[in-house]
Amino acid sequence: MPTNILIVTGDAAESLEVLYPYQRLREEGYEVHIAAPTRKKLRFVVHDFEDGFDTYTEKPGYTWPADLAFSEVDPGRYAAVVVPGGRAPEYLRNDPELRKILKSFFDADKPVAQICHGPLLTAAVDALSGRHVTAYPALEIDMQTAGATFQDTEAVVDGSLVSSRAWPDHPAWMREFLTVLRAKAPVT
Repeated sequence: MPTNILIVTGDAAESLEVLYPYQRLREEGYEVHIAAPTRKKLRFVVHDFEDGFDTYTEKPGYTWPADLAFSEVDPGRYAAVVVPGGRAPEYLRNDPELRKILKSFFDADKPVAQICHGPLLTAAVDALSGRHVTAYPALEIDMQTAGATFQDTEAVVDGSLVSSRAWPDHPAWMREFLTVLRAKAPVT
C-alpha cells in the first residue's frame, strides 16, 4: 500500500505551490490527495512580481480537482501534510474541519510542509509557538505574533515542520521536506 500525503488547499492558492509538491511527491512514489472545503474544481492563481508594483500581482492560474472535502479526510491515513500558500490560507484558517486536520498532524508529530502564506493555517492551530519558521516575508510579524522565530531564508526545518518563503524556493523546500519525509515515512 502506498504512503499517502495530503495537500490542503482551496480557491486562490498559488498554482506552483500546489502543483510542484503534488508532482514532486508523486515522482518520489507517494500517493498524493488534495483536500479542500468541498470536492470541486479548484481555481488557483499565479503570483508574480512586476516593475512598478509594491507587492506581488495576481493572475488566474490552473484549475485542479479536489479529491476530498475536509470533512472526508481521515488524518490517520496520511503520513504527512503539505500546506500551500496564495490567498487560500486567509479564509481556510477559519474552517474548523481543516483546523482539526492540521492539529492532528502536529499532535502526532507527522511531517508538515508549509510555504508562503500557508503558515497562517498552522498559526491558527497554535502550532508555531516556540518554533523556527520562514514564510512570505510580509508575514514576519504574523509569525512572531504566533510565537515563532522568523528567519528570512529559503527553507527552515524545525523538527517535523519544514517551511519556505515562496515558490522561487521550491528546490530547497522540497529537498528539506523529502529528507524529513524519507526518515519518518519512507515510500512503501
